[in-house]
Amino acid sequence: MPETSPKGLARLAFGGDYNPEQWPETVWQDDVRLMREAGVTMVSVGIFSWALLEPAPGVHDFGWLDRVLGLLHDNGIRVDLGTPTVAPPVWFYRDHPDALPVTAEGVRHEFGSRGAICHSNAHYRAAAADITTRLAERYADHPALAMWHVHNEYGVPVSACYCDSCAAHFRRWLATVYGTVDAVNEAWGTAFWGQRYARLEDVNPPRVTPTVGNPGQALDYKRFADATMRENFRAERDILHRLAPGVPVTTNFMTALSQCDSVDYWAWGREVDIVTNDHYLITDGRRTHVNLAMAADLTRSVGAGAPWILLEHSTSGVNWQPRNPAKAPGQMARNSLAHVARGSEGAMFFQWRQSRRGAEKFHSAMVPHGGADTRVWREVVELGASLDSLAAVRGTRTEADVAVLWDWQSWWAQNLAWRPSEDADPRERADAFYEALYDRHLTVDFARPETDLSAYPLVVVPALYLMTQKAGADLKAYVERGGTLVVSYFSGIVDEHDAVHEGAYPGALRDVLGLTVEEFSPLLQGESVRLTGPDGRDLDGDVWTEFVVPRGAETVWRYADGLAAGRPAVTRHRLGEGVAWYVSTRLGQDGLDVVLGRAAEDARIAPRAGLPRDVEVVRRSGETGSYLFAINHTAVDAKVPLETSGDELLTGERAAGRLAVPAGAVRVVRLDG
Repeated sequence: MPETSPKGLARLAFGGDYNPEQWPETVWQDDVRLMREAGVTMVSVGIFSWALLEPAPGVHDFGWLDRVLGLLHDNGIRVDLGTPTVAPPVWFYRDHPDALPVTAEGVRHEFGSRGAICHSNAHYRAAAADITTRLAERYADHPALAMWHVHNEYGVPVSACYCDSCAAHFRRWLATVYGTVDAVNEAWGTAFWGQRYARLEDVNPPRVTPTVGNPGQALDYKRFADATMRENFRAERDILHRLAPGVPVTTNFMTALSQCDSVDYWAWGREVDIVTNDHYLITDGRRTHVNLAMAADLTRSVGAGAPWILLEHSTSGVNWQPRNPAKAPGQMARNSLAHVARGSEGAMFFQWRQSRRGAEKFHSAMVPHGGADTRVWREVVELGASLDSLAAVRGTRTEADVAVLWDWQSWWAQNLAWRPSEDADPRERADAFYEALYDRHLTVDFARPETDLSAYPLVVVPALYLMTQKAGADLKAYVERGGTLVVSYFSGIVDEHDAVHEGAYPGALRDVLGLTVEEFSPLLQGESVRLTGPDGRDLDGDVWTEFVVPRGAETVWRYADGLAAGRPAVTRHRLGEGVAWYVSTRLGQDGLDVVLGRAAEDARIAPRAGLPRDVEVVRRSGETGSYLFAINHTAVDAKVPLETSGDELLTGERAAGRLAVPAGAVRVVRLDG
């Protein structure tokens, strides 16, 4: 079995992307001196270095990398060594211009950025395998090597290419998946609009058409593009496994739902030895720490609950959003330790030293342009000391209370053209339900459809438009055995080919929810509806309504106005030993809290009394003990109740009864017993 933690790393990972090639060698000694001062334990090297490692076809220069790795090893710093295959050199594109990707509109990208790759291109695949082989042969036994870092952020910025090479590769993929052209026609429903194919050779990628193309074809092309990138990752991974056995292999994910929608991370999580993730705050006025928690929970879930590594985030502001504010004092530590609370085995950054040139010269770094006499550097040193004091949490696992079903392929399908409302955004519903659970102080595991949910008293389905009949049957069995289920609108509608399930909506979920939906009735922009319910408590909805017909479910809230006035809006269905709730409109946060509160009662989840809003409390447990993380995202001191006493690891103080967490601070208690 491959190793699942960085080789030779005895502490939490702390460091960042190190790009010494951007600096004269006279700076390198200063770099490692500062790394020791900050407590750096690991850095990522070589991710964008292909042009330096192979300056001309077949001509290699490893001398500079030898010196860098030797210097790092001499200073006790482990290395996450990159294969530089995200950025082929200009000479490669000069010799193989067909390796540059083509858009659906037929425009070929040019060299000069990063990630400009046609993943079906045979020349690229051969060149990537060659440089990976040479790196592995040279550095497999290097004493600094902790793990391999393949490529960089697959799917960013280009995931799909529409060139002729990809067309031929797509046909081969279809032949493998479906076998025959008749099976493709059936899956895509090509009888509609006369799109039937007589042979696979006539199938092309879903390039630009006069009006909307075939949605089954578009969905399969997304699957194909994702699978093609994964083929290339596996090719490099297998070379590294063969030549450097015992050294784990990873590639950095971007699981935050707002940042990458072209990769099925459920599939990718099974391919890496260690799940790693990059996370950057989207500073659009929302509570950024909630999206951070969601990304961390999702990353941990992709790795089946095992510890993972935050491989990139920012010390302060980034440079690629419309507005890029700096992080507030103390925010970098809160962000970093929140990831650790939710399963990360450390906190690493992009990048070590802030660049003077290039597209990301205004992106923050561990060593800012201002050097060591800066607030950011002082906070970096403090964070290094904090992470060093938390070494005992390595190998422990985050404890979750509830599960949220999420599926990237359903997201792809729902976002195709000509759906009932473009305002029905699956990512928005996932964010909203997650935030409501977060505000109830419930830690979330994400789960893919068709998985065992028996460990969770409550399962939430915020948006699962695409759902197989088996997934629906699994949810029915889960409820019958005593589980509590909450489902939001426009879920269970189509099968894996984007074909509407036969019969009334909501297709795969009719039986478990005890209802049918006669018709969708999306609202116009700016419209809203009022819901009346128990104890005279009204809720508000917008974006979406439905004509719901109970078939065993009881009505809890009704529409008070709109086209569906008088009809059920929120229902509750007793089934076997459990309960299934259905929400047929887009509720705001207050409404979601009310419904989820009722569902939590059904699930016998006790309210987390005494925990203020935006004070995050998460537990990790394992062989070394149980650790309670308390993260105060507010400007007010807080008290967190403790079920038992323990040692606070960041201050060395003893904690009992109630844990004091100052404004903006983090506390971590190793609980007794």
